[in-house]
Amino acid sequence: MCFGYPQVGVAEMVNHKTVKLLFVCSMNQWRSPTAERIYADRPLVQARSCGTSKKARKTVAADELKWADIVLVMEDKHKRRLMADYPGEMRFKELHVLHIPDSYKYMDPELIEEISEAVEPILMQKMG
Repeated sequence: MCFGYPQVGVAEMVNHKTVKLLFVCSMNQWRSPTAERIYADRPLVQARSCGTSKKARKTVAADELKWADIVLVMEDKHKRRLMADYPGEMRFKELHVLHIPDSYKYMDPELIEEISEAVEPILMQKMG
């Protein structure tokens, strides 16, 4: 999937570092896996997803937080959970709340649009 991203040439790739994005929701079923899929094929981006619940498909872990350059959570409650459970890992971590409610299914076109609109400005600022 391309999602309309511009093609990145060799010169641009040499001059930029890969940005590692970690998307976090509650259950790692709909929102964060959709975000991971959107950015999976993006040049100069690595994306992973996880959930804050112990019952999540993939539960957040300290190693995932250490790996990420930017942590993107769907709601304020996810931010609070990460800050409470992983204060050391989150202390200097770039963190953004996307404010995307849990009202979509995986790869819902509206969800894709909401995620893209929220993440693109953050990513563009980070990548320059």
